[in-house]
Amino acid sequence: MGKKRHEALGLTDDQVIEMFRTMLLARKLDERMWLLNRAGKIPFVISCQGQEAAQVGASFALDREKDYTAPYYRDMGVVLAFGMTAKELMLSGFAKAEDPNSGGRQMPGHFGQKKNRILSGSSPVTTQVPHAVGVALAGKMEKKDFVSFVTLGEGSSNQGDFHEGLNFAGVHKLPVITMVENNKYAISVPIEKQIASKNVSDRAIGYGMPGVTVDGNDPLAVYEAVKEARERAINGEGPTLIEAVSYRLTAHSSDDDDRQYRESDEVEEARKKDSIITFAAYLKENGVLSDESEKEMIDEINSIVNEATDYAENAAYAEAEHALKYVYEE
Repeated sequence: MGKKRHEALGLTDDQVIEMFRTMLLARKLDERMWLLNRAGKIPFVISCQGQEAAQVGASFALDREKDYTAPYYRDMGVVLAFGMTAKELMLSGFAKAEDPNSGGRQMPGHFGQKKNRILSGSSPVTTQVPHAVGVALAGKMEKKDFVSFVTLGEGSSNQGDFHEGLNFAGVHKLPVITMVENNKYAISVPIEKQIASKNVSDRAIGYGMPGVTVDGNDPLAVYEAVKEARERAINGEGPTLIEAVSYRLTAHSSDDDDRQYRESDEVEEARKKDSIITFAAYLKENGVLSDESEKEMIDEINSIVNEATDYAENAAYAEAEHALKYVYEE
């Protein structure tokens, strides 16, 4: 019998189960946050749904003890894989004092956690690209063998920061991996109105780096692309641009009505390729996951999400007098 696909990539059964578990945890947390938002308990949600495979597949190809990540606002799968907990993400949703990202100051999805080497994100899109490039430059100057991994949506790949960051990375051959999570929409603008080239990855040649487009609904395809990019970076061969093509299954955010700009049939069609379903099917076909073990996993994740929700809902808000903390020198 031939090797299973994940084994051929050097992944064990335990590792692919952990990948699936992380994807599922991201999905269940996200779904819970929408319910909390609609119940008036948390102010805002910006979703990872439909993009978990790309986020988790990529993260598992990195050295999560050493590498730095500069995630964008949808990257719940990335930050969970890098060590942020369900409880910490819920604290952020509820804007509580213990929120590790910002102590409840920032909107949800603006991730940042020093101990897990997650660079703080900002509201203007794509500012994380030059930040990740700067971290890669520092690593190269200090001769350290880590890479920096930055993600963004295809809409914000049209911002100046993307060009400046990738151009600088290409010129200086920096160990940075840029992954564009192409979910087909920049808020309400479809891809064909954003980008004239066939693929976002076509832009890589202008920056002197390889560009690859992969199926963002397939965590193993994304894993393989990022693993190769990491090897290149560590060997001093410079940066890579990866485009992971998926689909955004929710509205842009909890404040958006996506019925204004896309048909529900299109969303339903995309749901058939949902990585949570297709990757579970792959794992079952290869005897790695059974219906019983999947049910156990779902029960376990549901209890983690319930516990995180209860904890965050009951946690303390920051003191009002802390509003100006970290703003002015004290």
